[in-house]
Amino acid sequence: MDRRVLIRNLSITLSLASLGVFLAPSFWPLLVASFVVGLGANITQQLIPLAASLSTPETRGKVIGTLMTGLTIGILLSRTLSGTIGEYWGWRSVFLVTAIIAVVIGVLLHRHLPSQKASVSMAYPQLISSMLTLVKRHALLRESALTGALWFAAFNAMWATLAIHVTDAPFSYSVQQAGLFGIIGLAGIFGAKAAGRLVNRVGAGRLITLALLMVVASFVVLALWGDSLAGLIVGIILLDLGVFGAQIPNQVRVFSIDPKAQSRMNAVYMLGYYLGAAAGSAIGVKVMSLYGWEGLSIFGLALAAAALLHHGIKQRRDPAVTSKA
Repeated sequence: MDRRVLIRNLSITLSLASLGVFLAPSFWPLLVASFVVGLGANITQQLIPLAASLSTPETRGKVIGTLMTGLTIGILLSRTLSGTIGEYWGWRSVFLVTAIIAVVIGVLLHRHLPSQKASVSMAYPQLISSMLTLVKRHALLRESALTGALWFAAFNAMWATLAIHVTDAPFSYSVQQAGLFGIIGLAGIFGAKAAGRLVNRVGAGRLITLALLMVVASFVVLALWGDSLAGLIVGIILLDLGVFGAQIPNQVRVFSIDPKAQSRMNAVYMLGYYLGAAAGSAIGVKVMSLYGWEGLSIFGLALAAAALLHHGIKQRRDPAVTSKA
């Protein structure tokens, strides 16, 4: 499909699904509407391949870095915004605001994005099956997807449980105060911007290694000093710098594998990324309930260390491929 048309349709879907959550009378309608919200929120994963296809290999890192900066701001400030709205008007109001924002953004994107003809003429089932072929064919795609899934699982485990941690003793913050931690997480902006500028100079593989070392360090700080405000701030800054600093070079090298299949490459990569996010959030909440914040931090540390180890092994075996930018 023309991505401009697809993004318009997704914007409509997101808006209607958000209204469905706002109006949900019971659990099952809420669950269905939440699932459709996830489908509609796929807008971002249409914009990134579109931008990559319009950029040159020399500018791709900078372009994706700029988009990921916007994505980072949205992810993190949404916590602050939703915390404030939820504090004063209840959780349902958050989804009413979401519906309004989706309409505004959808109209703006439809007016300003260029039309782009479909790059392939395969039927949808063939497109899906071709993704499996891409996974089997490209070792770099498999490595990037698994490494990204591991570090994003660690990232979401922390963010899914942070509000639980800080609304309990010794902090006892309100929901609104918990949401303000999203502002601290804006450190990820600097990680995304720096990675976008450096990826072509330093190489994707080395940049990912440095970023993952930051993620590992962040969970060490959170485990040792996570019961103090200073420890939380330092840990969150390191985590967001590392995660978004790794995301840019990882995605750049995925787009560099096969320029003719960028959307499908991105689909495979982001499928792994968000499966990791969902698993990290779900398991993280369970770990938090059983072992507290220290157990959660050790869980995140294990995931980050696994990502670093997996990347390091692949980098050592074939540095020319895994460093591809």
